[in-house]
Amino acid sequence: MPSAGVASLRDAECSAKSLACLTPSAGAVRHWSETAISEQVLLELARLATAAGPASDRARDLLGVLRKMVPFDGAWLALTDRSGYLPLASLDLDASVLAYLGGPKTAHDIEVTGADRSGPPLSPSDLPYPARDLPTWAECLIPAGIHEGLGVALFEPGGRHVGFLALLSGSREPPTVATRERLATVTGLLAQATDPMRSLTTTSRLVDDAFSGALLFEDGRTDPLPGLPDDELLRMPSELVATVRARLFDGEAHTAFLWPRDSSADIPSYVRVTYLAVTGLPLLGIQGIVMLSSAKPLHKLTLRELEVLGMIVDGCSNQQIAHKLVVSMRTVAAHVEHILAKLSAPSRTHAAVRAEREGNYLPAASTGAK
Repeated sequence: MPSAGVASLRDAECSAKSLACLTPSAGAVRHWSETAISEQVLLELARLATAAGPASDRARDLLGVLRKMVPFDGAWLALTDRSGYLPLASLDLDASVLAYLGGPKTAHDIEVTGADRSGPPLSPSDLPYPARDLPTWAECLIPAGIHEGLGVALFEPGGRHVGFLALLSGSREPPTVATRERLATVTGLLAQATDPMRSLTTTSRLVDDAFSGALLFEDGRTDPLPGLPDDELLRMPSELVATVRARLFDGEAHTAFLWPRDSSADIPSYVRVTYLAVTGLPLLGIQGIVMLSSAKPLHKLTLRELEVLGMIVDGCSNQQIAHKLVVSMRTVAAHVEHILAKLSAPSRTHAAVRAEREGNYLPAASTGAK
């Protein structure tokens, strides 16, 4: 009879499906032939692992396939977060169990047992003390009729901790060695398939020569963008990041502009800042990504002309620009004339459109202009 916390075990005689890798070795296929793994199943798993769309959808589909390879009564898959774990997908667990697993006590228990480190799947039977000594088991799982299981941390190939997977069972029998080995074999693929940063890595490639990047979160914090090194311009508190955020309030999903690397030098150097909004990651609270790249040819525009061009992009009139720069209207008119000539633009509007498209202007915050 199934326990109150988990649904009954699905048909254990279904053909097991391998999540080992997209092109499994011949040895692995021979080993799993005992569980009737078919080539069609492997192709289906490959399709799921590389499918587009939200990570939560892929995760739930993969759990369904995993069940036929590693039988379980209930499953919980969560992503790592600074505060603990964020539930991503689950199968056949009561709402009360899911609420507890997503709380701080479970995160603490995962840490104290070392289950958050890279290694083979762990079972309660591996602990040097009874599972009921842990709050998660004593207060949640055992009362729900769950007595065994396997837990494993998920790491992407670069070593970044992606999440945690728990496969739970109402049986009191510890998982077999074969079950542990099958699960261990597929954890890398599960991490890659459910990694929410995967889409961001693809997006970051839109900026060919990006040398640094950061994730912008809705709560105001930033994190380095996986795959790109950190840069001092993006470290908080960052006026550059504040400028990007200010432009987001204008509803921009994409923006690019220049930022001075060393404006005090005889020949100022610049980096190009590119912001791309991110959709489909509400769970993690990621708002977008900002990347730094080398500044392409600037059409021989001077520092002052780049400043004036930034004010034109912001819709300032010559009179407003003169006031902000504390110069005469004639001086501003001369700057605008030079800008139009260098950009081969017939009007201020054309110049502004081209500057925005190429990211070839300095926003007011980068120059101190108000």
